[in-house]
Amino acid sequence: MKSIGEVAARFGLPTHVLRHWEAQGLLTPARAGDRRRYTDADLYRVAAILISKEAGFGLADIRTMLAARSAPARHEVLARHREKLLARIALAQAALDMLEGECPHDDIMTCPHFQGFLTDRLQRPSVRGSDRRNADRAVESAGGNVEGAAGELDIIGRLDPDRVESDVDQDDV
Repeated sequence: MKSIGEVAARFGLPTHVLRHWEAQGLLTPARAGDRRRYTDADLYRVAAILISKEAGFGLADIRTMLAARSAPARHEVLARHREKLLARIALAQAALDMLEGECPHDDIMTCPHFQGFLTDRLQRPSVRGSDRRNADRAVESAGGNVEGAAGELDIIGRLDPDRVESDVDQDDV
């Protein structure tokens, strides 16, 4: 059995994250007096939580997924998240499309390739909020149609690495 410090170090996490996950019902380490003791099963659970977070799941969905006692119950969460993830992928692909294309123009505003993106942007409404929430709302408003959702979202500047890292709400830690 491992201490909270050992588990935190193993995964590169602050100990308060493991305590928070316990408070949220994601982990239930054994106790030796007032000290938490983590089994190998707990380590696998921490790995499952981290993989799920990397895939964009929030803690509530992770808890639901890990607590599901049947494949159909788990599938509902996975299917909903799949649609959201596809919308985010469409956003990323659109951003890549914008970045590709060698523009020889000194003034980017005169570049036909870039002007095409500007024209597209001017022809669709914007959706406000974080990238993930925008993708989620767009998929919902497009009736689950990922291609339709991608057309509703603001692409330019959306995938700045600083913003991608901060896309996770503090409640999702």
